[in-house]
Amino acid sequence: MARWLRRKKAKSGRLREADRADLAHLEEFARSRRGVEGFVEPKTAVTETTLVLVAVDGEWTRRRVPGPRYAHDFANRLGIPSYDAAVVGYPQRMREWNARRAQEQRLADRRRLEDR
Repeated sequence: MARWLRRKKAKSGRLREADRADLAHLEEFARSRRGVEGFVEPKTAVTETTLVLVAVDGEWTRRRVPGPRYAHDFANRLGIPSYDAAVVGYPQRMREWNARRAQEQRLADRRRLEDR
């Protein structure tokens, strides 16, 4: 049987934990953008605790963190406010940024189809 037709082995069931690359990405994002706020997402059945950073223009990023306390301490160390996402939700500017990106993608797709 061809290698690409074989079924992949099942994962061990363990969730991937935060690593240095995750934390470095969050720090770089926070330091390189204005008005950043942190939104701590609780651990679920399929993901570890995550930290969503949202800049003043709505641009955002999400990465795993070691836990909720770590996420709040991380934000405090960088001088940015942090909130529990399950309590306060996400800022409107994040939804607006997502809508702008989706519209840009639709326009790019339409142009690509027209150029064929």
